[in-house]
Amino acid sequence: MPELLIELFSEEIPARMQARARDDLRRLMTDALVEAGLSYRSAGAFSTPRRLALSVEGLDAASKPVREERKGPRADAPEKAIEGFLRSTGLSRDQLELRDEKKGQVYFAVIERPGRPAAEIVAEALGPVIRDFPWPKSMRWGSGRLRWVRPLHSIIAILSDEGGAEIVPFEIEGIKAGDQTRGHRFMAPDAFSVTGFDDYRAKLRRAKVMLDSAEREGEIAQGAANLAFARGLEIVEDQGLLSEISGLVEWPVPLMGEIETRFLSLPSEVLQTSMKEHQKFLSARNPKTGRIEGFVTVANIETEDDGATILAGNQRVLAARLSDAAFFWENDLRAAKAGMEDWAAGLEAVTFHNKLGSQAARVKRIAALAREIAPVVGADPEQAERAARLAKLDLRSAMVGEFPELQGIMGRYYALEAGEDAAVADAARDHYAPLGPSDEVPTAPVSVAVALADKIDTLTGFWAIGEKPTGSKDPFALRRAALGVIRLVLGNGVRVRLSRLFSRGKMLHDLQEALRLVSEDLDEAEIAASWLGVDVEKLTESKEQIRKSLMSDDERAERSLAFFEERARSRPVEDKGPDLLTFLHDRLKVHLRDQGIRHDIIDAAIAIEGSDDLVLLVKRAEALAAYLGTGDGANLLQGLKRAGNILAQAEAKDGVEYSFGADVKFAETDEERALFAALDAAEPAISEALAAEDFAAAMGAIAGLRAPIDAFFEAVQINADSAILRRNRLNLLHRIRAAGAGLADFSRIEG
Repeated sequence: MPELLIELFSEEIPARMQARARDDLRRLMTDALVEAGLSYRSAGAFSTPRRLALSVEGLDAASKPVREERKGPRADAPEKAIEGFLRSTGLSRDQLELRDEKKGQVYFAVIERPGRPAAEIVAEALGPVIRDFPWPKSMRWGSGRLRWVRPLHSIIAILSDEGGAEIVPFEIEGIKAGDQTRGHRFMAPDAFSVTGFDDYRAKLRRAKVMLDSAEREGEIAQGAANLAFARGLEIVEDQGLLSEISGLVEWPVPLMGEIETRFLSLPSEVLQTSMKEHQKFLSARNPKTGRIEGFVTVANIETEDDGATILAGNQRVLAARLSDAAFFWENDLRAAKAGMEDWAAGLEAVTFHNKLGSQAARVKRIAALAREIAPVVGADPEQAERAARLAKLDLRSAMVGEFPELQGIMGRYYALEAGEDAAVADAARDHYAPLGPSDEVPTAPVSVAVALADKIDTLTGFWAIGEKPTGSKDPFALRRAALGVIRLVLGNGVRVRLSRLFSRGKMLHDLQEALRLVSEDLDEAEIAASWLGVDVEKLTESKEQIRKSLMSDDERAERSLAFFEERARSRPVEDKGPDLLTFLHDRLKVHLRDQGIRHDIIDAAIAIEGSDDLVLLVKRAEALAAYLGTGDGANLLQGLKRAGNILAQAEAKDGVEYSFGADVKFAETDEERALFAALDAAEPAISEALAAEDFAAAMGAIAGLRAPIDAFFEAVQINADSAILRRNRLNLLHRIRAAGAGLADFSRIEG
């Protein structure tokens, strides 16, 4: 079976685009081949900075002939119907067959398509793939109309088997497919011919090109590790940078350099970030001191002086870059030692969102929330508020202005330099975390308080202005913020009613909006008075109360919050989607699903009171999942659901709630009396276990009801002729439903 080799040779492809381009080339080309009737055994795509390549093994030599029969209209059908059928088949009327059926003669079309050689199909498929290739950015060059990521120079398209290689007859914009490529731009620039993928790969290697990006990545990692080890250092792991470097070189040559002593006092994160962002250097760390003391640069060429000239040039450029970083660092340290007042004032001019105010306003809200959260997580309220007020000051620093990815990290350094407590400084660093699923969750109490406050302010703020995620769109990363809240709460076992925190967060936004609206201008004053629900004459008093609520005096803040909350309740709120707690529950379902807990079990746990305490909610869901995974649990579930369904139907039909009055004296059967006795014994144990939040024990107590419930349903007719018996038995079913109601809504569980 033939093997197909395609190479698209161009100017340098940006490293960030190469992985997706490989996948797109494989997907688009193989889909087109399969659609045209060719099957294949395997396909692999490869990239270097100057080429995309595709190898398809075990390809059919030709597509199979196809014979298709299609039934058309009756012979006496309207002429337009027959003409439409002819157009759809591409046949003429004399090519149709008339066949007798029960209702008369019917036209049939017999369409036969002969098989086509693979070369013809490949040529037909390759054109649209190249013309419509989904590059994030592309360009035109010269006078042609073809767009490619960079000017396209040549194309290899050959089919090879035991008999030799055949060039696919293909041409696009004057570029004719052939069997020639080129090696390394400098070390082996001459053209050479290839006969198949193995030959292509081997000759490229001899021409100083490693075709496989994974091989280049491994070569870089191993070479860098060896160089660092020889100097007693270790490479700082950075998989993203490693992948990017492998997309910049065709023949990687790692070279080791040292950082000048005058720069070693810079924070390690500054050194690493500067080298990564500006020069794509891998950082080398001294494991004894933790300092970044060296770097590895990856050249794309072997030189006679073993890279000495390249390394010297890189050292000069690095010195200039690090001199800039040192200048930023020294200036920032002076500002930190002075108390960072200028940075705090500067946040007034930094807009967080045009509807949510400045970063300075946001800091006030976060500080108020952090102070309230602090006792819940075991943090000192004063420290939590102080940390919140400092956490975002580094946004005004020169270093973060140059390297935004260092925000928070630099905040810790500056806070320590300003003489702040270590817990406060650590919170400045940690309050953004966790940013992603692989990030560590902060555990220090002050850090947890500020991190929670930061994310809750984000969520409540955007919810307040109606900017909620829709479909796949989430421009303000609210899903990430919600998952951050979930991981902070669960990871630290924080027992808090999130509804209360959400309400407080919303209130702080409302307070600041009210303060903004209150003005000496009469028109704006009237608007503010209407919005607040107070008389214009009382605006001065209102303004003062609102302002006080944003200060640190707890008693005054509470009075002001209560004052505004009373008036805010009457303000109409437009519902633009699910409420915030529902949104958080949706994120929790995804989080727990990854841990193996079914969505219906989570729904059942969410449906009962206390679902805004995530720790409690997850404990219930875990206990429920564990028990329902047993045979007894599955059987008990059926009994509880049956009781709930019968009761719900009866209540809907009768228009009453059967929730009181079940009396054993009306029991007629032993099974009925046994169920009364079992409930009498189980209910105190269930209540005690639920009060102690021992949900496993609660499930165990509920499990004791399985046998009496089964026996009851086997022996007793619920809808008895006697109204008294029917009512008593329905009230008994209510006791069954109520027994499990403290743990979950069992009606929501599937199966």
